[in-house]
Amino acid sequence: MRSLKSFSIILLVLFSFTKGISQTYKIDVSKSIINWEGKKITGQHEGTIKFKDGYLIFKDKKLTGGSFTADMKTLSNTDQTGNSKTKLEGHLRSEDFFSVDNFTTSTLVFKSIASKGNNTYLINADLTIKGITGSVQFDLVVNGNKATAELEINRTKYDIRYGSGSYFDDLGDKTIYDDFELNVVLFF
Repeated sequence: MRSLKSFSIILLVLFSFTKGISQTYKIDVSKSIINWEGKKITGQHEGTIKFKDGYLIFKDKKLTGGSFTADMKTLSNTDQTGNSKTKLEGHLRSEDFFSVDNFTTSTLVFKSIASKGNNTYLINADLTIKGITGSVQFDLVVNGNKATAELEINRTKYDIRYGSGSYFDDLGDKTIYDDFELNVVLFF
């Protein structure tokens, strides 16, 4: 009887220490992806960017943190082929846009997280593009080992002004909208 009581106390102590421990889940970079869409007056383009690494942190099955690094060298266009695709990808990687030779990665680091219920979290994060950090806010939905988010980013906050009607006059139908969209799918 005494050994059963001792065993129960040991289990209680072990359970007390394991409850509330954070668990970090690395994202599967081979399955996780960033889909982007940029619009201009005469149409739009879309493509993908792959992750270099990233993780989500959970405590008591609730999201408590996260950090991600995008590999800007993987920036690709998916709505064109051939010469047009190559030309657009080169332009997006140039100094006019993301300056990929100088800034090979972009990062997103969660700063605060608020549960909205139904596995949806309001995320406030720091996004760094071209060495410039700005605050962004978005919803992240967690479903099993998958999380999704949609972000709208104002590129001019990251010194990406090429073709922006906010900075240049008389662009006419060559104007590129300041906001671009990111649809993120994370597997962990």
